[in-house]
Amino acid sequence: MRSDNSRYLAIIGLTGLLLACDTTLPIMHGDDQRITRADTEPYNWLSHGRTYDEQRFSPLTRITDANIDRLGLTWYTELNSNRGIEATPIIVDGRMFVSGAWSIVHAIDARNGNLLWSFDPEVPREWSKYACCDVVNRGVAVWQGRVFVGTLDGRLIAIDAATGERLWSTQTTDKTFPYTITGAPRFIKGNVIIGNGGADYGVRGYISGYEAKTGQRKWRFFTVPGDPAKGFAAEGESAMQMAAETWSGEWWRTGGGGTAWNAMAFDPELNLLYFGVGNGTPWSHKQRSPDGGDNLFLSSIVAINPDNGKYVWHYQTTPGESWNFSAAESIILADLTIDGQPRKTLIQAPKNGFFYVLDRSNGELISAEPYVTVNWASHIDPESGRPVEHPFARYGEEGRVIVPGASGGHSWHPMSYSPLTGLAYIPAHDVPNTYRLNADYEYRPGLQNTGIVEGITSYDALNPSGGKAKIRFGTYLIAWDPVTQQAAWKQSLPDLGGGTLATAGNLVFQGTGAGKFVAYRADDGEQLWSYDAGTSIMPGPVSYAIDGEQYIAVMLGRGGGSGLVGGMLGRRWQGVENVNRVIAFKLDARATLPKPARIMRLPEPPEIVAETEVVQHGKTLYHEHCYVCHGLGAEGGGVLPDLRYASATVHAAWFDIVIDGLLAERGMRSWADVLDTRDAAAIQAYIATEARVLLKRIKRKQKK
Repeated sequence: MRSDNSRYLAIIGLTGLLLACDTTLPIMHGDDQRITRADTEPYNWLSHGRTYDEQRFSPLTRITDANIDRLGLTWYTELNSNRGIEATPIIVDGRMFVSGAWSIVHAIDARNGNLLWSFDPEVPREWSKYACCDVVNRGVAVWQGRVFVGTLDGRLIAIDAATGERLWSTQTTDKTFPYTITGAPRFIKGNVIIGNGGADYGVRGYISGYEAKTGQRKWRFFTVPGDPAKGFAAEGESAMQMAAETWSGEWWRTGGGGTAWNAMAFDPELNLLYFGVGNGTPWSHKQRSPDGGDNLFLSSIVAINPDNGKYVWHYQTTPGESWNFSAAESIILADLTIDGQPRKTLIQAPKNGFFYVLDRSNGELISAEPYVTVNWASHIDPESGRPVEHPFARYGEEGRVIVPGASGGHSWHPMSYSPLTGLAYIPAHDVPNTYRLNADYEYRPGLQNTGIVEGITSYDALNPSGGKAKIRFGTYLIAWDPVTQQAAWKQSLPDLGGGTLATAGNLVFQGTGAGKFVAYRADDGEQLWSYDAGTSIMPGPVSYAIDGEQYIAVMLGRGGGSGLVGGMLGRRWQGVENVNRVIAFKLDARATLPKPARIMRLPEPPEIVAETEVVQHGKTLYHEHCYVCHGLGAEGGGVLPDLRYASATVHAAWFDIVIDGLLAERGMRSWADVLDTRDAAAIQAYIATEARVLLKRIKRKQKK
């Protein structure tokens, strides 16, 4: 072991005593330092990553690699929704707090799964038009009897943890812009910290601190400079003047992007809050900043003072970012021994495919190596800390196949770290994308503004010498050693892998898109146990203890970007009801989980016959505007309606739905600002054509 694990060895030695403790203290118990001292109560899960360092490591040892075969379901709770689930539960003194689709919050008795209360912030369903990747929410923060949640339409709300009543609500965004919040807030030193999303739609990113008792804003840190003509003094940030020097053109007209939509971590000793910054608007550096520049703070890890939001340092993982390579993925703080010296480090596996180890006191690069297939850069220069790009990586109208693609080598799915094994456990994948500049791109407010023609058209990509290189799709759980910068072990997965949990029982837990919840031996990767949950499991699992029993819990429900777009993951779940649940396991439990219902039906294609040119036009429009929710190739992802199965009633009301917004209250926006009736008719003709193709395929299979 090369990590500083002394703090955990002491805790693990007391685990038996702690498990026996009474964990039914009133939920008002605690003070501002409780999360800082989270290791003294490992039976709780007090923050998004359990502790401020976001390691997602549980010191509990009742469940181990020696008795994992005895693990069984003890309870489940229905959430009465059917969209994407991505939240990490918070457990405080016997109560579990979770968030689900549409930012709805639930309080659950963590012993038995009984639902205590639910709070619906009543997000306007039409606001989902600004959610690139489903109406998900990644969790809440809890402090002194308050539960804090960010809502899809940009509010930060405080809820009474005992009753579920609203205490205060603050609008954190300008609702004339397409901002969203899907990330989990953090509570730090009396403030609730929250960022936002919406970069692809054209917004200017920032992160803010709000007073936890009142909801009053204390500070704000912008991640992208505004209009230089308006100056930066009003923003109180010399960092913005520094950042503006790395941009060119008129980026502020389209917002610039750079939203802080996910990762945060906090070091109480250094008093530094670390957060990750996303991609730019539009994606291509050539379109966004035509005369060059690094475009700070896009695709960066930024350290600020959490008391006032003041800049301290930054490290940019992808200067001049052009591939949707955000750095908003899990940030973990770990004390490592490197070259014989103890180092306070920050580790991250962002989308660009390189695993970074930084000195968290000053942002100095210690090392960076690829953890998945990377063809856009050869390496990270150790002196400058910058990637050494291959000449072909900067695509134009001719297009390039790049890996990792837009989904990254690792996305939002939480990574964990075990100080006992010294390994980080990464939900990783090799998924290439074809990037090609859209020659006709113009900024369109309220719509996605990537500025490229995206997709996977070929798995043949240029190799460093300019020849062809075969790139294959793959998904993995990788146990990565941040000291040697090598994989200790690697498990290939049948489908997309969810977030991970490491425990002192020498175990790693992970859910999959295929619906399996799996436990691996942490030190060597051997699969020891699995459970079929009947639907996708993407969030990070947690562990907690009550009355001497250790529990493992995770949330279920397919959706999110990959769940909506379809492909392999969507095809698996066609015709299967999508359910949202929380499930919990403990030793020797024998509860049974009902399987989701199967919905068997045939397409009902309407008698619509159109010219080939019209159908092709409809196909183009569909993949420009509709596929993100209804699936590539009109093949639904099993979450929102597969339009090939649309009924005669739906087709009869087609223009009322698409143009007039008949179903806006259910999340289907009106497209009248983008499409006319001819366009809508062309999309309908394309859908009808695909429905006929599907019906013929099904009938052929039935004959066989």
